[in-house]
Amino acid sequence: MKFKRFKEDIDAFLARDPAARSRLEVALCYPGYHALLFYRLSNWLWRDNWRVLGRFVSSIGRLVTLIEIHPGAEIGRRFVIDHGSAIVIGETSIIGDDVTLYQGVTLGGVSPSVDSHEQVDQKRHPTLASKVIIGSGAQILGPIVVGEGARVGANAVVTKDVPAGVTAVGIPARVVMPRDKEEAKKFVAYGEPIDGCPDPVLRTIEGLRQQVTTLMVQVRDMENRLDDNVAGDSEGNKEKVVASRGKR
Repeated sequence: MKFKRFKEDIDAFLARDPAARSRLEVALCYPGYHALLFYRLSNWLWRDNWRVLGRFVSSIGRLVTLIEIHPGAEIGRRFVIDHGSAIVIGETSIIGDDVTLYQGVTLGGVSPSVDSHEQVDQKRHPTLASKVIIGSGAQILGPIVVGEGARVGANAVVTKDVPAGVTAVGIPARVVMPRDKEEAKKFVAYGEPIDGCPDPVLRTIEGLRQQVTTLMVQVRDMENRLDDNVAGDSEGNKEKVVASRGKR
């Protein structure tokens, strides 16, 4: 059963990383896979109540791979860390099946330091449902839920729940338009939004910019008309003065 799980994890890397050419290459050269091996061992020790030893194995894994996964985290099947480095996965994080993380991702807690074991056991870190993709540099903070099939774009900061099947981008993260069912099934590297579905904040700014441009054109047109009217009034006044002098 354990060997089947290892093979399944390697096959997940092959399926999602076009640079991976063989199972042997993944097993020997991929720090994301090595971090997963260290996690599996440290998690087994943690659940068997060898807490300090589990943390020690986890620390060795962090030194070797530059990926920090707390042994208390719960990680599902076919988990892939692509281009892994500077990734942090907190103690009470829960990760479903077929989830993909890219470099620099943090699944962190926002609770202050605690004084009791009861508080330590509270849920402080995110839950990622199955088939979630988290882009590089994204920060998922607090006991929030990222729904099944959702994507989080690069460098986004997520502090609220993300519904299933949508893409969240920006700081703070905002949900862009939901994807259709066929689009949601596709794997998209780094969790970037599809074409024509940009950051809603940037879309709003672009709309405001276009409105300001239109208003500026209208103001210039009104100024030109006003100048023409003033010039016409001036010519008319001159003609009246000349005519009055001629009568004298």
